[in-house]
Amino acid sequence: MRRFLAILVGLIAATPARADSDVEHARYSVVSSTGAIEIRDYAPQIVAETAVAGERGAAISEGFRRLAGYIFGDNSPQRKIAMTAPVGQEWKGGDWKVRFTMPAEYNMASLPKPNSTDVKLAAAPGKRMAAIRFSGLAGDDALAENQAKLLDYLKRQGISPKGDPQYAFYDPPWTLPWNRRNEVLVEIARE
Repeated sequence: MRRFLAILVGLIAATPARADSDVEHARYSVVSSTGAIEIRDYAPQIVAETAVAGERGAAISEGFRRLAGYIFGDNSPQRKIAMTAPVGQEWKGGDWKVRFTMPAEYNMASLPKPNSTDVKLAAAPGKRMAAIRFSGLAGDDALAENQAKLLDYLKRQGISPKGDPQYAFYDPPWTLPWNRRNEVLVEIARE
């Protein structure tokens, strides 16, 4: 038993603090922060997205599979595209939209065309977002709790959301829960 505990402690200590540190992140600058909440200005970006019906957890799994297929070569001319973070998810029009931000080196003309009609490329304009960061498993309860905290903060500040909340997941599924980075975001007006 002692040997098992020593191995377990060693594995935990050897786990990197940021599992996603070697991938490009969506570009933003922090305007202000209060604890786990930040106001951010995001640069324009290009996203690959897919719409999936059904329950949130199943939808992100299916959406991730479709988008991973696209970046791993299910495109014309069968070119691989680097993985980025975060994976985004948003309830829109009766479906869950799942998104990957494309690496900044690409523009709409230089990105490979998706082979699947379920995967679309879109230009997302720059915008201001309020975000709350949390670790652990990002189940429905944790997302709802952090969404409520973010919306309550905005209400107390007299800031009105411009749209529905979005979710962002930064780490692969094998990342230990306390090392995970998850966020709830909502667009707000620039002052």
